[in-house]
Amino acid sequence: MNYAELLAPIRQFLLCPTPPAWIEKARQPEQLPVLLQDHLLCELKAAQTAMLLLRKYAVDKTGSMALLEWLKPFEDFAYRFIGDAVSLRNSVKLSRDLTGRPDVSYSDDIIGKMVLLIREELHHFYQVLEIMQARNIPYSNISAGRYARGLISACKTHEPQILVDKLICGALIEARSCERFAALSEVVDTELSQFYMSLLRSEARHFEDYLTLAQQISKSDIVPRLQHFLHIEAELIQSPDTDFKFHSGCPT
Repeated sequence: MNYAELLAPIRQFLLCPTPPAWIEKARQPEQLPVLLQDHLLCELKAAQTAMLLLRKYAVDKTGSMALLEWLKPFEDFAYRFIGDAVSLRNSVKLSRDLTGRPDVSYSDDIIGKMVLLIREELHHFYQVLEIMQARNIPYSNISAGRYARGLISACKTHEPQILVDKLICGALIEARSCERFAALSEVVDTELSQFYMSLLRSEARHFEDYLTLAQQISKSDIVPRLQHFLHIEAELIQSPDTDFKFHSGCPT
């Protein structure tokens, strides 16, 4: 599947493209360090989100502990500055199989989709870190932008709707990430352009995996909730934003 075919369903799904002003700022060389640092943390947060879904809704206690162990080296690096790219190289794969909870009918489906997603996100974390180190860009744990927080704050607080809403938010975040990979690939140097296109090819299906799970778990059609979140997402992307990040809004 070529670039246009991969991007078409993502552009049809989202209500708006990335504003030109964000792309213009992203192409400035002085913005590359913050862009890569925030991208690095976004990959980890995507893995953490999937892991929380697994631990809360899909796996038993043994599986939960295995997931915590899997993510620990990456969280140690990101939040406690322990380890390096070399130590993370062999930590991408989960060391054991996970068993679904017998009391949750959709546990095996969550495991199948989310374990693969986590593996890919952690691999991309490692790849971004390698690029930063090759370009002598130091890592620092920068503050999070408003984007994910703005989506999650609109989630319901009761089950099963909170799970459905979080899956919809996951779909939106993944789709916007891919849309930005494509936008960035057109304004950065050749090495980074090829990297972002490889991420688009790898992650293009993630938003559909989240939507499939959301509809499977929901007791009603998810379209009304999806439309609600799509409008929130578009507002976050198009409205003025003073904090330039990978998912930030229109730079002021």
